[in-house]
Parts: sequence; C-alpha cells; structure tokens
Amino acid sequence: MKKVITMGEIMLRLSTPDYLRIVQTNSFSAIYGGGESNVAVSLANYGLETYFVSKVPKHDIGQSAINYLQKYGVQTEYITRGGERLGIYFLETGASMRASNVLYDRTESSIAQAEISDFNFDDIFKDADWFHFSGITPAISKSAAKLTEAALIAAKKYGVMVSVDLNYRKKLWTPEDAKETMSKLMQYVDICIGIGSEADAEIVLGFKPTADTVLIDNLNLDENKNILKRVQSHYNIKYVVTSLRECHSASDNSLSALIYDGNEFYQSPKYPIRIVDRVGGGDSFAAALIYALITNKSCKDSLDFAVAASALKHTIFGDLNHINISEVETLLDCDQSGRINQ
Repeated sequence: MKKVITMGEIMLRLSTPDYLRIVQTNSFSAIYGGGESNVAVSLANYGLETYFVSKVPKHDIGQSAINYLQKYGVQTEYITRGGERLGIYFLETGASMRASNVLYDRTESSIAQAEISDFNFDDIFKDADWFHFSGITPAISKSAAKLTEAALIAAKKYGVMVSVDLNYRKKLWTPEDAKETMSKLMQYVDICIGIGSEADAEIVLGFKPTADTVLIDNLNLDENKNILKRVQSHYNIKYVVTSLRECHSASDNSLSALIYDGNEFYQSPKYPIRIVDRVGGGDSFAAALIYALITNKSCKDSLDFAVAASALKHTIFGDLNHINISEVETLLDCDQSGRINQ
C-alpha cells in the first residue's frame, strides 16, 4: 500500500448555523479542519496509508483533534504533543451576493511554535511515497516555515514525490513574505496545485500575467496556460495544475481545472455547483489528484477524478469530503441528476 504524508495545522472550526452572521448567532457548530488534515482524511477514505504530521496541545482539545483524525482512518503516530493551544477559525457562511468570511484565532498555536527537533523526519519519510503540504503551513510562523523546509529536505533525501497547494492566505502573511518563502520551497516540488487560483502564481511566486487582465474567477484560459508553462519551465515541475472556478455568487459556482505536463494541456469538464460548504473544496481536489496519480491513472483521468471529487465536496457540510471512490466514478459517468439512490 502506498504511504502518503501530509503536514500542517489542524484547527477547531466554529461555524455559524443557518447562514447567520457571527454578530447574530448564539451558538457555533464545532468540528475540526485544516488544509493538510483535510487532504489526509480524503486520502485515508480512498484507502491509502495516510499519516498526518503536526503538533497539538497535550490536553483534551488536542486529544479530541487526534481522535477526530483517527475516526476517519488517518494515522496519527507522527503527531507530537505540546504547546499551549489549538488554532481556531470562525466561519460565517455567505449566501447569494454575500461572501463567506473566515476569522482566524491561531496565533501562538502548538504547530506555530513547533521545532524541527520535535519530529524524526528520517523515520517519517524513509518508506514514504508522497508528501503533500500547502502554502498555509509556512505562513503560520517563521518556525513553521523552517519546519516545512526541513520536511521537504528529508522527503527529497528519500526520493519522495512532493506536491504543494499554493493556498495563499492574505490574513496570514504579506505577498512579499509569501514570495520570499515559497519561491525557496518550490525547488523541492514535483507537482504544484493552485497556480491560477485567485492569481496565486503572481502573488506567491511573482509570475505576473502578460496580458492586461486580472485572473478573477480564472476566466482567461490563454493567460492561465501561459502562467502554467512559465512556472513549469522555471521550476522544472512534473505537473502544474489550476482549478478554473467561476463564482456566479456565494451560492453558485462552476468548476473545472487545467493541467500541464510540460508538453500538453488538458482541461476537464465543467460542473455547475450549488454550494452547501465551499471550505475544503480545494483540499478535496488536491487529495483526489494525489490518489489518482499515485494509483497510476493517466494525467487526463487524474484531473477528471479530482474535479469530480471537488464538485461533490461542495455539497457536503464541513471541511471533509465524505465521498467514496464509487461516488466519484458515478459522477464521472455523467450522472448529475441527484436522484435518490434507493
């Protein structure tokens, strides 16, 4: 069985019910989530041996987060314990023309204060097949950025395939800090996801569009292709991938994706989506792409599988994609009817 490692922060997610605003609500729905932990759960759900690397407090909230991951089959033996707190994020779900809003309360969390000495990266990566991280983890703190680089060095030492989802978060760091850190980390990357998403390639890596356009909703296909080619050539990456999201409103999107292998482009079919919960949609895309590629699906089939899985995730509340392989394959067989399965 293939062994996949993800590393990042798992947080307590507090979301308002029934589309209420934070200033309105008297209660929050409490679950756990975070970019790389969401990817880990999806991969475990697809049947891969998946490990999550992190640090959580040595108290009941930290244990509860570990229990949450274990419930979905994620291996947690590489999670270390310590620090004072688990990060929190508050989610206010938008509707129609009102966008969703995220507020972070994650300063000085356990993973933000983690040190390289907290982890035995030789043990973690010596028999691993794949390592996934995102641009969120090095954004958490300077210590977390150093931790990410150490993990990447160990992964390449053992010949592990490395993927990254750029995932720029303006509430965590500046474009200047993101570019300085991520440009350095990209030397270890084999597969880069999220190139065109909200102009992340420009903000994070400094690849500006050549046309006088802004990649709002990724509608300029030629410009996306141009940037994917430039990033692939500059970093000599095996695959560069971007989602192509059209935001009609906070409630309705259309989703497809584009992949480039250094020779050819392939664009997936487009899915119209009525959104239940957008959070985790990108993570489900990344996880499904990893699963498809690690199980030797073609570049085209891998992208199609990833887009279908992500489209389905948007219909599920919470950070996690509770969709199995057969359900993704059913959608790939063009059944978008939503009929009752009985």
